[in-house]
Amino acid sequence: MEEQQISHSLQSEDPAVGLRAVGALHRLAESTETRYVALARERGWTWEQIGDALGVSRQSVHTKHGKVR
Repeated sequence: MEEQQISHSLQSEDPAVGLRAVGALHRLAESTETRYVALARERGWTWEQIGDALGVSRQSVHTKHGKVR
């Protein structure tokens, strides 16, 4: 589901349509987060800096993305 489709579907009155859009939004957010965490690590960011940017602890982000490098 494309971003524009997701946005449109999130306005639906049909719970099935809305929930599918939420699932697509979660997948988009996860893949985007993974891409930017990898980029930040490539540029020398610490786990603490990444965690601060995401609003989570460094331990949390390291546990989730620690294999990314």
